[in-house]
Amino acid sequence: MALQEELEKQGVWLFRRRTYLPILILLVGIGLYLQTELHAEQFPIRSSAYELYFEMFCLWVGLLGLGIRIYTVGYAPKNTSGRNVKGQVADYLNTTGSYSLCRHPLYVGNFLMWLSPALLTENLWFVIAFCFLYWVYYERIMFAEEQYLRNKFGAEYLQWSKNVPTFIPNFKSFKKSEHSFNPKKVIKAEVNGLFNLFLIFFLFDVAGELIMQKTNFKAIWFLGFLGSGILFLLITLLKKTTSLLDEKDK
Repeated sequence: MALQEELEKQGVWLFRRRTYLPILILLVGIGLYLQTELHAEQFPIRSSAYELYFEMFCLWVGLLGLGIRIYTVGYAPKNTSGRNVKGQVADYLNTTGSYSLCRHPLYVGNFLMWLSPALLTENLWFVIAFCFLYWVYYERIMFAEEQYLRNKFGAEYLQWSKNVPTFIPNFKSFKKSEHSFNPKKVIKAEVNGLFNLFLIFFLFDVAGELIMQKTNFKAIWFLGFLGSGILFLLITLLKKTTSLLDEKDK
C-alpha cells in the first residue's frame, strides 16, 4: 500500500477512536500531578504562593480552546464541524470564520483544552511529549479529512487550502463567517466540554489533596464542577424530553 493510502487509512481509523487519546493523557497526567504533589519542593510553583494563579492560567488555556470550538461550531452550517465518529461528514466546504484562519480550527481548540491539564503537572517533558503525540495522532486524522474534502469538493478545496494554513492560524486572512451564529448547536455540542474541563481540574485537586492526606479542597474547582455538572444534566434533560434545542435546517 502506498504511503498516501496508508496515512489515509490510519487517519480514518484514528478518527473513529479520537476520544481515546485524551483518556490516555488524563491517566498519565494525574499520575504525574500526584508526583508533583508528593515532591512539591522540586517544583517552584507548587511550593509557592502562586500555585492557584498558575492553575487559573491552565484553566484559561482550556477555556480558550473551548472558546475556539464554540466560535467554530456556532458559525458552522449543519452537517459540518460535528462530533461524528463513524465517518466524515461535510455537506459544505467551510472557508470563512475560523476556517479562514486555519484548516482545522476544532483541533486547535482540542489541543488547547488538553494542553490545559497537561500544564497542571508542571512536568516540562510531559508537556513536550503531549505536544508531539498530539501532532502525530492528529496529523493522520487531518490527512484523512483533507483527502475526503479534496475528493468531494475538488478545485474549490484546492484553492482554499492553498491559501489557508493547516493548524497555526493566520489572523491576517480572517474572513467574516457567511453563516449566522447557532447557539442551539453550541449548547448541545459543547456543554460537555465545559463540564469535562472543570471535572478534570476538580479530580486533580481532590487526588492531590487525598494523596497528601489532606482535605483542603479548593472551592473554585468544586463550584466549577458543580455548576457545569448541573448545566450539563439540564441540557441533557432538555435534549431528551423537549424540542427547545431542536435546530432548523440551515
